[in-house]
Amino acid sequence: MGASAVPDTSALAHLGDMPTVVDQVAVARLYGEPLFSLPQDLYIPPDALEVFLEAFEGPLDLLLYLIRRQNFNILDIPMAGLTRQYMRYVDEIRQRNLELAAEYLLMAAMLIEIKSRMLLPPKHVAQGEEAQDPRAELVRRLLQYEQIKLAAARLNAVPQFGRDFLVAQVYTEQALQPRYADVSVSELQQAWAAILQRAKLVQHHKITREELSVREHMSQILKRLQGHRFVEFEALFNPEKGTPVLVVTFIALLELAKETLIDITQAEAFAPIYVRLAFTPS
Repeated sequence: MGASAVPDTSALAHLGDMPTVVDQVAVARLYGEPLFSLPQDLYIPPDALEVFLEAFEGPLDLLLYLIRRQNFNILDIPMAGLTRQYMRYVDEIRQRNLELAAEYLLMAAMLIEIKSRMLLPPKHVAQGEEAQDPRAELVRRLLQYEQIKLAAARLNAVPQFGRDFLVAQVYTEQALQPRYADVSVSELQQAWAAILQRAKLVQHHKITREELSVREHMSQILKRLQGHRFVEFEALFNPEKGTPVLVVTFIALLELAKETLIDITQAEAFAPIYVRLAFTPS
């Protein structure tokens, strides 16, 4: 609705500030001065109180609105009734906004042309062929526009960033020393089972008697870890030496971890397991 040039009436609430008047009461206050009658030369624009009840995005939008409001079959449009309703709306906007009406007038000419073509006898076509309906192109454009409009409405219903939701941002201060996740017993068992499974694939069926020392393998593991920041858990085992050596190596690792000489860790859950010295040799 357009704004009219009406003087400020907020001063009516301040009756205490009004001057003493015997027979008249000020109806408004202009620049702080009371007015006891409206000016004779007060100009109100013609469109100041104009209200647009319907807003359309173009001629196709208007046609689609008229068809859906009257429950017309879009595949069998009654051109006479549709054209009359359309021209009534175009006449309204042409009196107020000629530039806006130009686009609608072009569609009006197209409707009148289709209506006149439907009044003429159909053109002769070859036998077996169907005469082309003058409304076919208009129907195609209306159906295509309706599909695009419905798709745009569905997209607009999707939650949008900045309109329907915001992304929470939290600043976290990271420690200087990385903290590694602890290795659970089940993960250690799974890693050990995978090593045994690979050992069975390359084992040789030899019957031998070999005395294996857990202390000796503990020393070998400590030597292997020296000079390395991290060594992968699986790299400490050699499946080619057979299951007995793997078992003794695993027991040696458990003994070293029990005596807190080594740390068994991983970067995150389900990540590879690593072994490192728990102390730095001098």
